Amino acid sequence: MNALIGALRRHSLLRSAAMVIACGLVLALITSVVPAYNNLQLATGAYYFAALAGLTVLAGQSGQISLGQGALMAVGAYTTGLLITREHWPLVPSLVAAVAVTSAVGIPLGAAASRLRGPYLAGVTLAFAVGLPALADKFPGTFGGENGLALNPATPPSFLGSNFPLERWEAWIALICALIVLFALYNLIHSGFGRSLRAVRDDEIAASLSGLRVGRTQALAFVVSAGCAGLGGGLLAVVSQLAAPGAFQLQLSLSLLTGVVIGGLGSLVGAIWGSALLVLLPNWSNDIANSFSLSNNVSHNLPLAIYGVVLIGAMLLWPSGIQGGVRAVWGRLGDRGPQRLRAAGATDA
Repeated sequence: MNALIGALRRHSLLRSAAMVIACGLVLALITSVVPAYNNLQLATGAYYFAALAGLTVLAGQSGQISLGQGALMAVGAYTTGLLITREHWPLVPSLVAAVAVTSAVGIPLGAAASRLRGPYLAGVTLAFAVGLPALADKFPGTFGGENGLALNPATPPSFLGSNFPLERWEAWIALICALIVLFALYNLIHSGFGRSLRAVRDDEIAASLSGLRVGRTQALAFVVSAGCAGLGGGLLAVVSQLAAPGAFQLQLSLSLLTGVVIGGLGSLVGAIWGSALLVLLPNWSNDIANSFSLSNNVSHNLPLAIYGVVLIGAMLLWPSGIQGGVRAVWGRLGDRGPQRLRAAGATDA
């Protein structure tokens, strides 16, 4: 039995590794043919995906609500910025440290989450999201105040050539990290720990009676989500070359939660849909504002209004999000094949 379980795990790892490698090759081809602006969009979508994927595990798999994912991204961004600008660390160790530091910050949040439910948990994470970015103003000598920390561009390695576009290199960095997150979380969700998360989400009492440690499982889910947010924040600082408090306001946390719900709660593919929405929505709102000559105040709040409209529409059409709607459509198309064969058989008879 153990040998069979081990073989299934190895098969799952190989299948997910092949899937990630295939996605990487396709993305590398796309980055080589699209212009610089689209490469920046891909990089932006990649760091949003890292944060959304972690939130998917937390909210979709373990059933916990967090409004502090944007603040955790700020922890990762400032960790990366401080290590690169002040300590002159290389890029990769800085991103690894951002994941470690943010995961450590997620430990007390996870401990609190294991004791709180519903609106109380949302309130704690909301306070965290509102209060943490204000630390940049309290300690301007360390965090740079409102101006934040400016990072030097991530220079492409010399073997790529002197004319290799910076935007493509930043897209490669962000996409590689996003694929690592996809590989890790896919296998985590399909592991025993993932099954424990879903058991706790569905019925905490039954999970406890089955021998699962509910509080520890929920706390670990928060730590995993925090680490992913830290990586997303570190990538944001690298791509935008800035870690500033203005990038991590409460609107970011609300947008991330909305993106997860619209994309498909509990689905990593849904996190891809959500990240695409977060990248494209500002452009759409700007186009709408320019078309109707809206004032600055209206255009500034227009993305939130569009989020609300899209969220309401998605919940009415597809309660399980965009990915749930895609599955439903695909299932209907798949059912039509046998129906047509049966109808053809009845006609022939």
